[in-house]
Amino acid sequence: MRPQRVPPREISHDDLQLLRLLATGLPMDAVARRLQLSERTVRRRTRLICDRLGFSTAIEAIVWAARRGLV
Repeated sequence: MRPQRVPPREISHDDLQLLRLLATGLPMDAVARRLQLSERTVRRRTRLICDRLGFSTAIEAIVWAARRGLV
């Protein structure tokens, strides 16, 4: 699937915070604890971010954000 070109303003602060934590290599349960969310919520939000950006995996979304200096 070809990624959509989404302007950074369409990525919320919360989305970026989640991507930044995932980019550090923390496992989902640790990310969830840091964000004070359930692991299920973190997984669901990660999937929504990927869907919005047109990516299949969180890694692709993280790379996309890193290349744009967002994480």
